[in-house]
Amino acid sequence: MPSVDFQTALRQEEEYLRRVHPTVDDIPGCMTLFDGFLLCHVLNAQIKSLYRHGRMSECRDKMEDFKFCMSLKSMHPEEKRDAWIRRRAEWWTARRLGRSSENVWDVRSGPLPNWPPSLTDDVAQNTQSIP
Repeated sequence: MPSVDFQTALRQEEEYLRRVHPTVDDIPGCMTLFDGFLLCHVLNAQIKSLYRHGRMSECRDKMEDFKFCMSLKSMHPEEKRDAWIRRRAEWWTARRLGRSSENVWDVRSGPLPNWPPSLTDDVAQNTQSIP
């Protein structure tokens, strides 16, 4: 269970992103976002997604980022930066507070019992199965 609520986490993410991207020139351009969309479809990215999540990568979010960037073209650069930071902060907050692929793993408090198996157990088991 997350220890912070959504609004607190959103504020924290916005503050962090404003420090990381202090000027308008620090936010990615629309072509960079479009390149990210195209790279999402390459074989390496698809295999990684299949391994991590058990399904092919969905690149819809990357296309939405590109469309969002294109919709900001008529805005003042500082307003554009604020809108981009707000959107990224919402994305990071949802990711931070939501479930991830790491949630499928159970944390162990100690090592598995009888692991690794002793060599004598393996030899005894294999010799018993030989007629």
